[in-house]
Amino acid sequence: MKALEGLRVLDLGTFVAGPFCTTIFAEFGAEVIKVEPPQTGDSLRRFGTETECGDTLMWLTESRNKKCVTLNLAHERGRQMLRDLAASCDIVVENFRPGVIEKWGLDFESLHKLNPRTILVRISAYGQNGPNRGKPGFARVAHAFSGLAYLAGEPGRVPVTPGSTSLADYGSGMYATIGALIALQARERTGHGQCVDLALYEPMFRVLDEMVPAYHMFGKVRERMGANAVNVAPHAHYRTRDERWIAIACTNDKIFRRFAHVMQRPELADDDQWGRASVRIAAIDAVNALVQDWIGARDHDEVLRLCDEGSVPASLLYSVADIFDDPQYEARGNIRTMPSRAGDVAVPNVIPRLSETPGAIEWLGPTLGSHNEEVFGELLGCSGSDLAALRAAGVI
Repeated sequence: MKALEGLRVLDLGTFVAGPFCTTIFAEFGAEVIKVEPPQTGDSLRRFGTETECGDTLMWLTESRNKKCVTLNLAHERGRQMLRDLAASCDIVVENFRPGVIEKWGLDFESLHKLNPRTILVRISAYGQNGPNRGKPGFARVAHAFSGLAYLAGEPGRVPVTPGSTSLADYGSGMYATIGALIALQARERTGHGQCVDLALYEPMFRVLDEMVPAYHMFGKVRERMGANAVNVAPHAHYRTRDERWIAIACTNDKIFRRFAHVMQRPELADDDQWGRASVRIAAIDAVNALVQDWIGARDHDEVLRLCDEGSVPASLLYSVADIFDDPQYEARGNIRTMPSRAGDVAVPNVIPRLSETPGAIEWLGPTLGSHNEEVFGELLGCSGSDLAALRAAGVI
């Protein structure tokens, strides 16, 4: 039995944030019903790298294990069917602007009347309240508003994209999943569901370590630092002789002492030199220059071997090609190749790994409306003739 088997989740999301939340539920056994408009389908089907089957790799990846149905929500019959579906679900997930699902009669108060046990998860650019609540926004805007993008890049240069342009979407999807699971646990005690409200920028704001208290207490505004870290050094990226990049993470004085021995410069870790992090931070340019000189005189394999022998945390900066060739990824099964309508597709595997009730990828993103008969028949009691009439009327 899978961990979330028996749960039913209604996915009303689009693009990434909402759908990624429900993907996690689907991976661990929940029945996830994805609702899309007829004819066009979800925008995620056209977002990303196109494939021969007509749907993108993003769709195939992030719609794994989901049952796909179509409903025309401009039609009252479609909205009624949506409400009926929602009432049969444990969790409803949406990531539209505030006010959209209210038009469908699916605000929390209305949903609570349909089924007091149903949990509503709402992800929007700025949350359900505040002066910005009605504004649109995507991950790039969330990175900007959260303070994350301000920190990404070299000092005095143009701020850059912090990793993936979808980082806030995936972070919001994870936090939304956490919120939904907490609400499920609370339901065990209270007997009723609740609304989970998350703004797209909030997970990015939450992970900015001590930036908030440092500003509040000392007025310190963190600026772009390139590859450097705030309170520790050396903690950056360095180029090797064979033109590779290596990350070194001396996160405390003890590790720097090890690294000094690896470089055969143990005196650098003495208290009267660079033995304390505060001293190394004050001399960051000199520290980085010395480390760069040492690493730049060696090929990457030698640097990594010496760091491993000295218990100094280090890694190559991997491209996706490096990831495919790495034995650690293979040993962990981090990449899974699955059959699909576009041929075999390699996708990131399910995480985290559970010893007793692991998740699994059963199938990749289905075709539009491929589960209409199953879902509408089993949950709403629609017969074959009912479905034919609904198709003819443009409802499904």
